[in-house]
Amino acid sequence: MGADREGGARRRPMRALAYAGVGAVLLTGCASMPDSGDLRNVESTPRQDAEVRVFATPPRDDAPPSEIVQGFLEALTSDDPQYATARQYLTGAAARRWAPERSTTVLSGGPDIRVDRTTGQEDADAYAFTLTGTTVAQVDHEQSYTPLHGRYNQPVHLTRNRKTGQWRIDRLPQGVVMGQSDFQRNYVSVDKYYFASNTGEETGSVGPVTAVADPVYVRRRVDAMTQMVRSLLAGPTHWLGPVVRSSFPTGTALRKGVTALTPDDQNRLTVPLNGNASRVGQRQCRQMATQLLFTLQNLTPTVDTVTLERPDGSTLCTLGEDRAETLATRGSLKQPEYLYFLDDKQRLVRLAAGTTGTYPDPVPGPLGEGLQRLTSAAVSWDERTAAGVSADKAALFVAPLASGSTLGAPVVRSRGKTKNDRLTPPSWDARGDLWVADRDPARPRLMVLEHGSGEPVEVRVPGLDGRIDAVRVAADGVRIALVVEHKDATKSLLIGRIERDGESGVRPVVSVLELRSAAPELEDVTAMSWAGDSRLVVAGREQGGVQTMRYVQVDGSTPEGPAPAALTGVKSIAATADGRLPLVAYSEDGIVRLPAGAQWQKVVKDGSAPVYPG
Repeated sequence: MGADREGGARRRPMRALAYAGVGAVLLTGCASMPDSGDLRNVESTPRQDAEVRVFATPPRDDAPPSEIVQGFLEALTSDDPQYATARQYLTGAAARRWAPERSTTVLSGGPDIRVDRTTGQEDADAYAFTLTGTTVAQVDHEQSYTPLHGRYNQPVHLTRNRKTGQWRIDRLPQGVVMGQSDFQRNYVSVDKYYFASNTGEETGSVGPVTAVADPVYVRRRVDAMTQMVRSLLAGPTHWLGPVVRSSFPTGTALRKGVTALTPDDQNRLTVPLNGNASRVGQRQCRQMATQLLFTLQNLTPTVDTVTLERPDGSTLCTLGEDRAETLATRGSLKQPEYLYFLDDKQRLVRLAAGTTGTYPDPVPGPLGEGLQRLTSAAVSWDERTAAGVSADKAALFVAPLASGSTLGAPVVRSRGKTKNDRLTPPSWDARGDLWVADRDPARPRLMVLEHGSGEPVEVRVPGLDGRIDAVRVAADGVRIALVVEHKDATKSLLIGRIERDGESGVRPVVSVLELRSAAPELEDVTAMSWAGDSRLVVAGREQGGVQTMRYVQVDGSTPEGPAPAALTGVKSIAATADGRLPLVAYSEDGIVRLPAGAQWQKVVKDGSAPVYPG
């Protein structure tokens, strides 16, 4: 019976149409199903140009079950906004039940179709298949990306309409499934922005608030701008939600009937809102507009003004990008004055950021005098204070970057017996607090010092599996990157959420929660640095491979664009969030830098531990 039903599956020719200068490719069958039911791959569509829109073809009359399943899977990779063509492969009841927005499952290749012989296939008007593959990731209903690794096995059942004789799918998994190359063609990662809620900044505060990036994936060519506005209004993702707030009142959404948003010829986007936001004050409205501007400029840099409207069409407020940058700070808006590193005398020295000079000056203050030799250092975001770990890694010092200041007693000491069992390089957060980890096997701990002084607060890190080898806090102060060494000697890059509990004047309880992997393919991470609002640069080695350097997203996905040029023997990396300044590394060639569009260039041979502020 299987042979009888599968005999009609054939490859159909590809056709293409063009609309208003934008290519539109019609998807057709990419592979055929043999009568025997052997496991075969429905290959992912070849990567298309970003401007090419892909549309699916509806099922043809009398198509056999395998062709119906193939056509449905191919329709999932199209640019059909509501998956109308994909629904044509389903029965009416299945089309009503199916919720494609629930999730997108990404497989290493296209999903394989296997005849399900466990059902017996006794019914001449029913047929069953199993979709299989290797899972790479999943994008959930919040559009949040999570790396996964495992087998994908989901049943698909078809029935034949006794009146029309046409096969249709009547049972299928919820959500969408596709191969990795199709996912990369169809989806784009975009940062939406909220405000840090654990920094003491409230809506009515006078100073600027701190913007925090929340990366999500949206369909690239299905009105991504409107998708992002809806996603922003819906609120932060579950992982980030506990440490951020939105200025939009609860329930705020686009005005009823608004289906698409488009900037005008002056690069202004007008966003009509429902009544939930009608009574907000001007400061709150400007913060709402700031969230929109930061989000949309991450998607479309040309948008430079946002106007928010009430349901009756009257204006709530209008905000330009210059005003937005005075209302909120974010990492990509901060440009350091200096690059810092240790010279051959183990002093802290600096070079003007972005310059080509190779004659650094010692920093003002005791850490630049050489009386206390250092092995690593960190400079606060305002570049007024520095912290340094002693050459034996046993002591952490903090001192002003000011002439005439003196070096006090260490603020932290480690009792580890060897250098590798002592202090990690330190890191400053946006609040002016200082972070460091002690690798002492007898008492491994992560610590934070409020304003870089006082008694260290031990940070709770539930679920930590191993010892912390490196610490870098994000510019927003609510996320932290940790390199963790496990019992099997592998080192992984993890991202955690920083939560603080405690009233003003009371010693806080600080926790790093819900650790997640940012570089799941790397098993031996040797160096990392924040390189964007939601991006890091990391050096590490894949299983059985050699050291490589790449950019990664905080959600574990790989951002678009080229990886940094190859560099061997990387021991530490320094990057800025805005990308305007060169990437800097300490390698077997000394301190080197990578300007945009160039190759690695030597800065100094005898130097180590380069850092930008943070």
